[in-house]
Amino acid sequence: MIIAVTSENNQVFGHFGRTPEFTVFEVENGKIERRTVVSTNGTGHGALAGFLADRGVELLICGGIGAGAQQALFEQGIKLVGGVSGEVDEVIRRYLDGTLEFDQNFQCHDHHHGSEGEHHCNCGRH
Repeated sequence: MIIAVTSENNQVFGHFGRTPEFTVFEVENGKIERRTVVSTNGTGHGALAGFLADRGVELLICGGIGAGAQQALFEQGIKLVGGVSGEVDEVIRRYLDGTLEFDQNFQCHDHHHGSEGEHHCNCGRH
């Protein structure tokens, strides 16, 4: 199984559509076989679902995520665990051992754009 986690500085990034990178784990029999960090190179929002699908990701762990991005992931067949925060390696360890706590109401609803195209969201760190 290939699992991606939104990340920045080894912390779960709070907004899927603005994540600067993903930490990607290849997991076999409940054990991490490989860990890589992949830059999004400025790719954002809906395009990230294809970015992950192209890399064979089957599950995404993230902080906040909007409904459109959730739909895009669903269409790519990528499962989602949202409302997560903390250090990436600890999060994946807890996911694998079944102790990961997450927010059931993780959808990001509060988006707005400022002048000059700035994006603001109240769903986590940026």
